[in-house]
Order: sequence, then structure tokens, then C-alpha cells
Amino acid sequence: MNEKGKKSRCLAFGLGCLQVFIGLGGAAGGFGLVTEPSGANLGFHVDLLSKSPFSDYLIPGLILLVVIGLGSLASGVLSMLRYRYAGEIAAVSGAFLMIWITAQVCWIGLTVWLQPLFFCFGAVELALGLLLRRIKESIALLEKGKKLGMK
Repeated sequence: MNEKGKKSRCLAFGLGCLQVFIGLGGAAGGFGLVTEPSGANLGFHVDLLSKSPFSDYLIPGLILLVVIGLGSLASGVLSMLRYRYAGEIAAVSGAFLMIWITAQVCWIGLTVWLQPLFFCFGAVELALGLLLRRIKESIALLEKGKKLGMK
């Protein structure tokens, strides 16, 4: 395996681990909000949502559970399996996480330290996804060159 192939494998695994971590957090938080839409079981108050389009945490909980939680878990598995479009999926997933956190801060304010942390996780996921895509494109070009007899 060449150097770029090793980098791609390590990057895909590290990215997958980050995505699984994000997914577990999103799934746990989303499940908590869906099962108790008042947010009381997680220490939230419905009055935090006064500037948002939501009257309780059910819809935000579903988004958190399905898109951030299950979506990131699926993305993580695809990254670890080095799926062809794992980089692109990771970039979209990271961007969505950043949008989600931005919307949270706009609607409820900066209320917990996890918001900036997960925003940064989204930025890292986006950057690593784009890097993985670039490395895979580079490997594909090298392989194509080898088939054509180029060095």
C-alpha cells in the first residue's frame, strides 16, 4: 500500500470515530427529548424555546435523533468501511451539524459549553471529509496514470 493509501485509511478511521462519537451524543440527546418533549429529563425548560418556531422539544429531538444521531452513526460506519463517497457524506454531515448548532444558538442562546464544542466537531468533520475526498481523488489519478503507463 502506498503512502497516500495509508493516509486515506487512517484518516477514514479517525473520521469514522469522530462521527460515531457525534452520533452517539446526538442519538442519546435526541432520544431524551423525544421521550420527554418538555426537556425536563435533560434539565431543559420549554421557555428556552420562546424565540424558536417550536413549542416543545419533540421536533428538535427528532432532528437531533435522526439526522445528527443516526445520520452521524451511519456516516461513521461508511467512513470506517471507506465507502466511495464517505468524504462527501462527512462534509455534508459536518456542515449540517454546524448549521444545527448555529440555529440553536440563535434560538436559545449560548447555554452550554457543548454547543461550541460540537460546532468545532462539525467544522473538523467537514474539513476531514473534504481532505478524505481530495486524497481519494489523488489516489484515483495515480492509479489511472499507472494503467496508462505513466509514473
